[in-house]
Amino acid sequence: MFSRDDIQSGGNRIRLVHVTTVPQTLGFVSGQVAYMRQRGFEVVAISSPGAKLTAFGEKCGISVEGVAMARQITPLQDLVTVLKLYRIFHRLRPAIVHAHTPKAGLLAMMAAFLARVPVRIFQVHGLPHVAWSGWKRMLMVWTARVACSLATRILCVSKSMLQILEDERLCPPGKAALIHNGSTDGVDSVGTYSPETYSVQDSASLRRSWGADEGTFVVGYFGRLVRDKGIEELVAAFRMLEAQESNLHLVVAGEVEAHDPVSSEALDFLRNHRRIHYLGWRPLGPLYAAIDLLVLPTYREGYPTVILEAGSMALPVVATRVPGCIDAVVDGRTGTLIAPRDPVELAGAIRRYAADPDLCRRHGQNGRERAVSQFSPADVSNAIYSEYKRALRVPDSRGFWPRLVKRAFDITVAFTVGLFLLPVLLCIAAIVRWRIGRPVLFRQIRPGQDGELITVYKFRTMTEERDRNNLLLPDAQRLTRVGRFLRAASLDELPELWNVLKGDMSLVGPRPLLPRYLDRYTPEQHRRHNVKPGITGWAQVNGRNSLSWERRFELDVWYVDHQSFALDLKILWMTVAAVVLRSGISAEGHATMPEFLGVCAPKQPS
Repeated sequence: MFSRDDIQSGGNRIRLVHVTTVPQTLGFVSGQVAYMRQRGFEVVAISSPGAKLTAFGEKCGISVEGVAMARQITPLQDLVTVLKLYRIFHRLRPAIVHAHTPKAGLLAMMAAFLARVPVRIFQVHGLPHVAWSGWKRMLMVWTARVACSLATRILCVSKSMLQILEDERLCPPGKAALIHNGSTDGVDSVGTYSPETYSVQDSASLRRSWGADEGTFVVGYFGRLVRDKGIEELVAAFRMLEAQESNLHLVVAGEVEAHDPVSSEALDFLRNHRRIHYLGWRPLGPLYAAIDLLVLPTYREGYPTVILEAGSMALPVVATRVPGCIDAVVDGRTGTLIAPRDPVELAGAIRRYAADPDLCRRHGQNGRERAVSQFSPADVSNAIYSEYKRALRVPDSRGFWPRLVKRAFDITVAFTVGLFLLPVLLCIAAIVRWRIGRPVLFRQIRPGQDGELITVYKFRTMTEERDRNNLLLPDAQRLTRVGRFLRAASLDELPELWNVLKGDMSLVGPRPLLPRYLDRYTPEQHRRHNVKPGITGWAQVNGRNSLSWERRFELDVWYVDHQSFALDLKILWMTVAAVVLRSGISAEGHATMPEFLGVCAPKQPS
């Protein structure tokens, strides 16, 4: 548990830091960066330095920090990296560090733990040890356990990753969770990865540049050129097929990496064969539109983005039956799963699709439907946003007053006032029963501390009048003269003394609002739930319902950060004055406070 003093941010913006080993990986979370910035976060990215990191920062409009990180294990360099990350975290004082990939996850979790970053999220994109054996496997298992133990939350991009973490006890039960339906950032199925984005003429022109005519079957491999992506098996499979399938072409897009290198013979074959087109790295959207089948003969994955992109482009996929791929491919429906390290089975699967255009079409269409319905980027970002909000919902435990004395004060005052006002309460109940009807008390579910739902009690102020369609009339028409008087004098709130005695509420705190607002708050606004709601509060004595929602929430959060016995006494005294002066009863033009629609609320239908 931690307090607001442990969380530093720029103004009202909570600072979030993404960490990856190489800047290319940051591209997978670019949609999340924009989504979080719109919802009140200040986002910073840390990765290995270079032009790509700078370009990412400029594209997303965020600050970046360059720290060299190697994919392989380099103990001395890794120690230096941890110290550099520690210094950055100590300077930035982020509320959340969100680290991606195994190496960055380990180093960032170590540095964030040392820097006392309160929320440390390790996102598991893949687990290298599943494809290794011997001492390398033992080392990778150990590093995964360390990263998981130092993280406060672990997010998995696929069910496979979550299952491995649980089965191999790499993290405590309940610490890890699946992100939405899986994947890193969903897929843009209406823009970059929509077949409708690319014209038939442009795709045909690209195919002709490869020497692929109308009857040619084009297979694509898009990804890093390293051994554990199955490049050796891909080369072996093409060797088997080249003599039998004269109309078969292979397009390879990706960069060669020194870590886990492919043999020089395999690279020479890819670069020099007349029906293999090695393109290096380039934007993949037009390439998907110009090929007929995607292959991924990998040894291990987390959740392969290329499979999701290919599916969104209505392409069938041949991939290996390994963790990650088994989540991304529905075998026999959106593609075909084969055994890893088996070039013979890979060649057979490619031949099957090349011989059956109708099978290609069916599996591609099924992949498209699945991508559109289950992997919206907004849904993935919202799932991660919910994780951030959950992680930031913490009670304030900074002093003796919030924890013990305030509760004793609440009970004493609520019991004394309730006993003293008992004749008044009975009189109001009789008037409400006579002029408005049953029930006398209005019960409503509202969020309490930490967002837990409670039942709040008030005297009724409105009737249950309905229109001809049996829908409740607007508040202004149902608010009675008696109800208007009770609200003006704040007498309708008196039954909430019972909530105070029960411990659901306090005398002073942010007012409990509607449960449907919970998903509309920014993380900063959501901190109003770090304390118990109150009958009165700092916002109520500084304008009440005449304030805008944004100003009201600013005052609520200010109270959370500054609560004290003296402040509560001041608010109670100011409440008496506000009730006597009948100030801020309602917002201009509204009988009650208008609905809060959120920071990024959609337009309401006219």
